[in-house]
Amino acid sequence: MKQFTHSFTVRTRGQGLYPFTQHVEAWVAQHKLMTGLLTVFLQHTSASLLLQENADPDVGRDLQEFFRRLVRENETWYRHTMEGPDDMPAHIKAALTQTQLSIPLMNGSLALGAWQGLYLFEHRRTAHSRTVLLHLLGETD
Repeated sequence: MKQFTHSFTVRTRGQGLYPFTQHVEAWVAQHKLMTGLLTVFLQHTSASLLLQENADPDVGRDLQEFFRRLVRENETWYRHTMEGPDDMPAHIKAALTQTQLSIPLMNGSLALGAWQGLYLFEHRRTAHSRTVLLHLLGETD
């Protein structure tokens, strides 16, 4: 059994979905493992990770709109407000989604479905640098 780790930064320009599948696939391929498991972990509490449709950009726009309607800014009951009106909603959105993904490695490739892609889901309105950690565990045959 072999293990590899890697970290990289996703720079965001504000709320939205930021794809990073190609970066991860290239990193996984260079290790030449055939079977295993990839863990993707986000080191932040106001953004999240998604495994989502990667063909139609309307999916991302609809997801953003859904979460905007579900978790509104400027609620009077929010106590955590010192970092701006989008901060507490960003924490709630991150709590409703995921900060870690597990993806099987089969036949040397990530076992993603035909229309699946990896995304960082930025919940804050301003630009941020988000750190993503990868842990790959597997065997060569």
